[in-house]
Amino acid sequence: MRRTLLYVFLALVVVVVVGWAVVWRIQQTAQSPDDATRSATVERGSLLVTVSASGSIQPLRRVNLTFDTPGRVAEVLVDVGEMVRAGDVLARLDSRRLLLQVEQAQAALASAEARLAQLQAAVLPEEVASAEANLRAAEAQLGAAAATLDQVVSGARESEVAAAEADLVSAISRQASAEDAHEMTMNCFTVSFWGQEDTICPALGPPEEQARYNLNAANEALKAAQARLDELLSEADGNQVRAARSNVAAAVAQRDAAQARLDLLLTGATEGQIAAAEAQVAQAQAALQLAELAVGRTDLLAPFDGIVAVVNAKAGEMSPTQLPAVTLLDASAYHVTVRVDEIEVGRIEPGQEAQVTPDAWPDVEIGGLVERIAPAASILGGVVYYDVVIELAPTDRPIRADMTANVTIFVDELADVLLIPTWVVRLDRDTGQTYVNQRVGNEIVRTDVELGVRHQGMAQVLGGLTEGDEAIWVQESVFGFGE
Repeated sequence: MRRTLLYVFLALVVVVVVGWAVVWRIQQTAQSPDDATRSATVERGSLLVTVSASGSIQPLRRVNLTFDTPGRVAEVLVDVGEMVRAGDVLARLDSRRLLLQVEQAQAALASAEARLAQLQAAVLPEEVASAEANLRAAEAQLGAAAATLDQVVSGARESEVAAAEADLVSAISRQASAEDAHEMTMNCFTVSFWGQEDTICPALGPPEEQARYNLNAANEALKAAQARLDELLSEADGNQVRAARSNVAAAVAQRDAAQARLDLLLTGATEGQIAAAEAQVAQAQAALQLAELAVGRTDLLAPFDGIVAVVNAKAGEMSPTQLPAVTLLDASAYHVTVRVDEIEVGRIEPGQEAQVTPDAWPDVEIGGLVERIAPAASILGGVVYYDVVIELAPTDRPIRADMTANVTIFVDELADVLLIPTWVVRLDRDTGQTYVNQRVGNEIVRTDVELGVRHQGMAQVLGGLTEGDEAIWVQESVFGFGE
């Protein structure tokens, strides 16, 4: 019961307060009519036609720099925020291994050039005489090596060696026959007599004991024949024979080289030989250039004057592969790239003036010009857009890359058109129709209007009003909820 009385009391309090507020607002409106209404007159004037969009501020150039070859970072020479000049070294890789490759390539080039020069040089008589002398010396050395080989090999008489070899072949044959005979005595089979099984090994050849004796005798004869041959051959030492043959082979190679050198001097280098030598020189030059280029790529150079924005390379670590080693910005100029709907992009042309307002400074307006319009569209959410680049005018504001900014592009100027302030215009929320409260004599009537371009609080009147008509703003709600 007490709770019900409390609710009734609170309801009465609310009714009293609301009633008092209504009476007070009516009195205030009656006492100050100028505060409840404002008026505006339709006038002729000029109006700018604009296209608005938003985007991010970008530097003139931005480049992500990476090392061309992987390697360990030897040193990093810049920090974030540092200004650099074109050609400055930003970071450097360890190049010791690459420098060794350069030295090897230089040596290979020098050798190839010397070979080519030798083939192209004129032949002198003394060179021919020297080559002939070298050939004679090589032939003499070959003869001596061959004689030594003959002397080493002739240590055993050929007839005795041949007889010993024949005896060995005969012994091998006899040993094989004796082994076959012995195997034949070992062929056994099983028979059954009156329910009992018995194994019988018939002697298909000589008896088993005789076969075993014959096999042992053949083995001993084979060992004796092999020993006799080895004894005869041992008179000519195997190591000496191999050494003698190696000396003969070396002497032959030296004789052939001396003969080729003499032939070259007498006939001169052929075109094919010179061409091959020239190709070797060209190949060596290319290898040297590649090695030098690899060394040059260990230095990360700034391609233009700018400011260091990001540094991911660290001394002592491997060069980064997934991230740029250094990011460099050219902050000498900035531009804004905005997306413009295809319906409005047809009114935009390069050279049109623009006004840029960064979000960082909402009250600052920076001038700009339309620099270019993308030839191809981008589709986002089913809407077709075109990128429009606005070049910013110089400013003393500390512009930074990737700042968000609102852009207004001035595409046209309408002269001698009917204008009305936008604050006097209302919108019918049910029909979407724009209208104004027009003063006609002593009455205020609703007048539907058709509006065109709007800019900076003014709207172009296309229909419904004429010049000199007065439109008023009426506070339609005593609580101030009117437009």
